[in-house]
Amino acid sequence: MDTTWPCWLAFFLLALVFENAAAVRFHLIPNTRRCLKEEMRKGVLVSGEYELSDGSARADLQITDSKGHVAFSRESIDKGRFAVTSDEDDIFDFCLIAHPSPAGHQAPREVHLEMKHGVEAKNYEELAHVGKLKPMEMELAKLEDLSSSIVADFEYMKSREQEMRDTNESTNTRVLYLSIFSMCCLLGLATWQVLYLRRFFKAKKLID
Repeated sequence: MDTTWPCWLAFFLLALVFENAAAVRFHLIPNTRRCLKEEMRKGVLVSGEYELSDGSARADLQITDSKGHVAFSRESIDKGRFAVTSDEDDIFDFCLIAHPSPAGHQAPREVHLEMKHGVEAKNYEELAHVGKLKPMEMELAKLEDLSSSIVADFEYMKSREQEMRDTNESTNTRVLYLSIFSMCCLLGLATWQVLYLRRFFKAKKLID
């Protein structure tokens, strides 16, 4: 029995689970703005935690979509959490703005930012506490959400594949029409050249 396909399927499912969490660490210099772009799917929850090292410069967090609409904003951040969802597939900017230090110091603040998507973004322990769920019920709820997320990912990839196929077919059709038009133009130009040269040679009495 060939076990290659189950192994690849298991690897793919694990990749779907673990690729939904990402963490970055960088330095934020006073009087600067640092932004991270994140692709967000429609209706998928994105949550995150941030923590800044001690410093005199005040820092703000602002999350906006590609149209400039503010989805989340918080001033004077040091440590906390955020959660946002999108009404459509879009690319969001997660920006940290550092204001000038009142004392004139330019010491940067270290930023640790961790973001999670989909199932990984949900706090199941808190949901279990609110809903008074047993540990087994909480695990079943998590597995149910995970399976729904995998199905949604497959449907999303299928829709993207269909869009790419439609775009490819449309492009091929346009290229075909352009090729036919170019050939007609070349044939027309060649015919005009032959007729013109024929009239020219007849006018010069080089041919009958």
